[in-house]
Amino acid sequence: MIYWKIFLAFFLPGIFGYGGGPASIPLIENEVVDKYGWLTSVEFSNVLALGNALPGPIATKMAGYIGYVEGGVFGSFVGLFASIAPSLILMIALLSILMKHKNSPKVKKMTSLVRPLIAVLLGIMAFDFFNDSYNGVGVTQTIIISVLSLLFLERWKIHPAYVIGGALVYGAVFLS
Repeated sequence: MIYWKIFLAFFLPGIFGYGGGPASIPLIENEVVDKYGWLTSVEFSNVLALGNALPGPIATKMAGYIGYVEGGVFGSFVGLFASIAPSLILMIALLSILMKHKNSPKVKKMTSLVRPLIAVLLGIMAFDFFNDSYNGVGVTQTIIISVLSLLFLERWKIHPAYVIGGALVYGAVFLS
């Protein structure tokens, strides 16, 4: 029964919290503090502060932590799944509608307009990563990692997960 409560405590704010994580925080607080009494207001504030201090979405970190406290590892999994399930369900539904109408001229026009925007956003993100790397570890290390990554990905067709893992190992060995 605790797993069902954990699921509801994070699924419902995900559905009704229009506007993302910050909009769902008061709803999560209502569930875990007022409705189920798992945390006090002060404890909830501490969990929220910790969630804000770590990178990534706040609601999922809170769901994982509170789920773990209340239901162990499986409770953490249930809380995490419940916090992303509304978005996941909506994305699958919208994708199925999009795939159903993929030959529509309006859908083709929409995707043709979105692709350049995505390319620009990815380019800006890549530039920001390169700039952060240059400022953080210097030009030599940035060039070494960039050239090796490009060779591994394009010439030797190594899976990106292995290239990322290799870059992490490289950073741990040579940059720490």
